[in-house]
Amino acid sequence: MPHLIVEYSANIENALELPALMRALKERAVATGVFPLGGIRVRGARRDHYDIADGDADNAFVHLQARIGAGRDEATRSAAADALFAVLADHLDGLYASRGLGISLEFVEIDPVTSRKRNNLHERLKT
Repeated sequence: MPHLIVEYSANIENALELPALMRALKERAVATGVFPLGGIRVRGARRDHYDIADGDADNAFVHLQARIGAGRDEATRSAAADALFAVLADHLDGLYASRGLGISLEFVEIDPVTSRKRNNLHERLKT
């Protein structure tokens, strides 16, 4: 873990530079030392239907949801959240300066009782 889901309003897709953002988030997640490379997934989720604030068509949003395995203490989660939010905010500085833009991040711990996984990536990365 984590699974990083970048949800964004469709009206900024051309300016978002999503592949670069996803790569930067993955690199920062690894750099925290909290998350193993083999567990990281980064996905983009374009939202075509949204209504933001006063309804101005230029308003936009980017929300990063980090779904993480349970068991990390609050200080570790908070430091990792700060590190990922810094990447997100830095990447979006130009958009933030030019339009109405809501930027948010949420960490969600995955319930270990109901979560199921099958992953051979850790082993493949060892070779």
